[in-house]
Amino acid sequence: MVDHHIDQSASRSGVTSASDVAQSNQNEALPLDVDPSLTDAAAVAEALGVDPNTGLSSDEAKRRLEQFGPNELAGAPPVPKWKKFLQQFQDPLVYLLLAATVISVIAWFIERANAVPGAEGGEALPFDAIVIVLILIVNAVLGYIQEARAEQAVEALAQMTAPQTSVLRDGKVVRINTSEVVPGDVIVLGEGDSVSADGRLFAAASLRIAEASLTGESVPVGKKPDTLAEAKALGDRSNMIFNGTSVTQGTGRAIVTGTGMNTQVGKIADMLSATEDEKTPLQKEMDYVSKILGIAVCVIAVIVLAALALLEGFNDIHDVIDSLLLAVSLAVAAVPEGLAAILTVVLALGVQRMAMHNAIVKKLHSVETLGSASVICSDKTGTLTRNEMTIERVVTPSGEVEITGTGYTPEGKMVGADGSSLADQPALKSEALATLGVGALANDGDLRQENGKWEIVGDPTEVSLIVAARKTHADKAYAQFQRVAEVPFTSERKRMSIIAKDNAEGGSLTVFSKGAPDVLLGYCSRIAVGDAVRPLTDGDRQDILATVERLSSEAYRTLGQAYRPLGVANLSEVPGIKSNAAGQISDIAEQSDAIETDLIWTGMVGIIDPPRTEVRDSVAEAHRAGIRAVMITGDHPLTAARIASDLGIIEKDGKALTGDQLDQLTDEAALDKATSEVSVYARVAPEHKLKIVESLQRQNNIVAMTGDGVNDAPAVKTADIGVAMGITGTEVTKQSAKMILADDNFSTIVAAVREGRVIFDNIRKFLRYLLSSNVGEVFTVFFGVVFAGFLGITQPETQGVTVPLLATQLLWINLLTDAAPALAMGVDPQTEDVMNRKPRKLTDRVIDASMWGDIIYIGLIMAVVTLIGMDMHLAGGLFTDRSVDALGHDAQMVEARTMGFTILVFAQLFNAVASRSHLQSAFVGLFSNKWLWGAIGLSIVLQLVVIYVPFLNSAFGTTPLSALAWVECIGLAAIVLIASELRKIVLRAMAKR
Repeated sequence: MVDHHIDQSASRSGVTSASDVAQSNQNEALPLDVDPSLTDAAAVAEALGVDPNTGLSSDEAKRRLEQFGPNELAGAPPVPKWKKFLQQFQDPLVYLLLAATVISVIAWFIERANAVPGAEGGEALPFDAIVIVLILIVNAVLGYIQEARAEQAVEALAQMTAPQTSVLRDGKVVRINTSEVVPGDVIVLGEGDSVSADGRLFAAASLRIAEASLTGESVPVGKKPDTLAEAKALGDRSNMIFNGTSVTQGTGRAIVTGTGMNTQVGKIADMLSATEDEKTPLQKEMDYVSKILGIAVCVIAVIVLAALALLEGFNDIHDVIDSLLLAVSLAVAAVPEGLAAILTVVLALGVQRMAMHNAIVKKLHSVETLGSASVICSDKTGTLTRNEMTIERVVTPSGEVEITGTGYTPEGKMVGADGSSLADQPALKSEALATLGVGALANDGDLRQENGKWEIVGDPTEVSLIVAARKTHADKAYAQFQRVAEVPFTSERKRMSIIAKDNAEGGSLTVFSKGAPDVLLGYCSRIAVGDAVRPLTDGDRQDILATVERLSSEAYRTLGQAYRPLGVANLSEVPGIKSNAAGQISDIAEQSDAIETDLIWTGMVGIIDPPRTEVRDSVAEAHRAGIRAVMITGDHPLTAARIASDLGIIEKDGKALTGDQLDQLTDEAALDKATSEVSVYARVAPEHKLKIVESLQRQNNIVAMTGDGVNDAPAVKTADIGVAMGITGTEVTKQSAKMILADDNFSTIVAAVREGRVIFDNIRKFLRYLLSSNVGEVFTVFFGVVFAGFLGITQPETQGVTVPLLATQLLWINLLTDAAPALAMGVDPQTEDVMNRKPRKLTDRVIDASMWGDIIYIGLIMAVVTLIGMDMHLAGGLFTDRSVDALGHDAQMVEARTMGFTILVFAQLFNAVASRSHLQSAFVGLFSNKWLWGAIGLSIVLQLVVIYVPFLNSAFGTTPLSALAWVECIGLAAIVLIASELRKIVLRAMAKR
């Protein structure tokens, strides 16, 4: 196998091993007190105690990580746990409740002060104040726990999406988290990589790095390992790499000289202002809803207090205190305290579920966008197909051969197109071997066997050439060649070339090239037929292009191969190559015209990448969900159309639009018309992806766009849902994306959209439940005060207002029914129709008019049944005229409040069952959510505790209920479910019409 790695012989002398330094500098800083850009790379390596050919050992890297710390910029210090807990009390509602506590304590003191000595009456302790404080503490604990869980989920997500770096450890290239890079590490750079630390280059091939983030220079900077003669500005240090920049072209290796705060970025970190996490659109809407509810309640409270003052007047301090407690009760009833925490937890849990299915969503708020996707633009290779590139055909001037075997296991052989032996066709055999040998040489991929399994390194298309060469032993025929220079592949050039010296022929140089056949053919003037080379004729060109069309129509991707002996042993002797006075050659990639000329065509290969079997079903599911699937590929139009047809993206006679045709659509209207109709794009460059995304977005589509290369990053970042490939994607693309596919599979995108819709549906479910329940509490307090005379909610011995439910009871209801049932609804199983409806528009409100109808309707029903239940146990009521029993008005009011308190709790539990769907009956999949029933059971047990534990009776103003009273409670509460079902029947009937 030919060694395709960068030649590192220049830095192999005078290097101290890492183990030597580990012993001598166990607890000391590494000795690098010189400017690395002015120091020879070998001297830098020696100073940092690393062999550039093997890198650090794992043990030494671990020691240095402990010594120097993680490769991270210093951030804001973590917030102590006690501060996080106290932050739970930083809420206007809590301030209001604390004010209520003070008022309750004052009222208790006044009552105790005015009590007649020796007489019974009054409370021994201010139970209202104590209970409010206890519930506030419990609420804060629950909020703290929920936030901690959400932070853990986000932290786990950050670990999944943590940037990675290729480094040389123990003589092998491995991928590690960027935070684990240490001084002295050897970083291996490739196109699309993010530079994770400052370092001194010691090898580079056509390396260009974008340093705009550090220097402001928009044009990528060419990099070379040569030692600088004098100190230069940051942007001119061509032999240095810097943290936070990105590789746009070429390859290289560098020794890390600085990590974390010791990098150039770290030196200016103090000028970087920390930004707070932006609230999600959902959280913003919830804040808005809470604000509206709060304002509405304040207005209602003012109106009620004003009416009471005018009609009854405030006779003493008790009336004022009771009125203020009424206002507090309305506020407590209105706002679901744990809404923000529940929302964050539900989103975090949903994101974790996606991660388990290979879709890693980097930001929680992206879940909302996912459920709204209307177009998914996807690469073909690896996403719609298996990405197991296999060469099946080799076409040369003398004919065509087949290569047996599939996948990356190098087991197979070369036979004739009809399966016959090639023993009697020596010319065809030698041409095929030459074609495969050239492809294996002009290659940056590698094939390794690890633990009995073949693993690929690099681009799958390149590796397929290596696999085919090993199957046919073509690699052995070219083993004497050693690479000395490279003109790398770019999406614009569509070809790559290397210059290699033949060690068996006195070191003479040869150019080996591969690329798109139609492109590479333009640089060829000769053709190899058997052992002879002759001029390439127009007829030859037409035959080759016709073969490309034929193979493309059969879904093969084609790659052409060519070569040219240079006839010299030194690059400086090649005609057209420029060098300076010292004989040094500038970047060879910039002199491709002198290299890639007068090439000799050897043949082409046909590469097949079979479609993923599961993708066809996923495409069909996307279409059912109103989501359009679009294929964007650099392949031949016929290949793209064939694969797209097989997957159901287009009909069999569907056509593909090429990049050249897109360039001709200079008018926006024409481009938008084309993108609204065409679902397959072929022979496109990365800039075309951006045009397609922007065009689709102008048509009000929510666009998901996949990408892997560095040039895909602009389109991925511009898309509403940028999707990076987790396996083949570059670090730059992963950082630009909102979601990463761990398996590079299109079906995973569709599954993520489905999960996004489920999460959004569940959010709407618990919002419908929470808000309707809290509105029910507000209506209960408001109408209980307004219609107190009709309902008998009065205390004849006292003047002023009598609230139907105490503030502590309302707090208990919120604590009991808001947290567990709402969280359980957040993990409700998906409904059957989740992928049978059109995508939601981002402009659609989370709480729309129909939901507000549900909320107000259910809230009114709750208030009515609660007040009816209280009325049935009060003297002078509207529905009953119960006489005052021996215990008097106060005991009767306690019993009535206990009834209303319990009815409201059970009404909200029935509402939890009813709120799982706007239209579907609650009895469909009634027991599918075990968590919800567990939450309901827990709430019932806790409510029984409040009613039947004596000391809690005093705290919450309750009394034990009789069996008949329980029948009344459950019967009245069940009306909420019945009323909801009746409304759904009417709505379904209206929907059908």
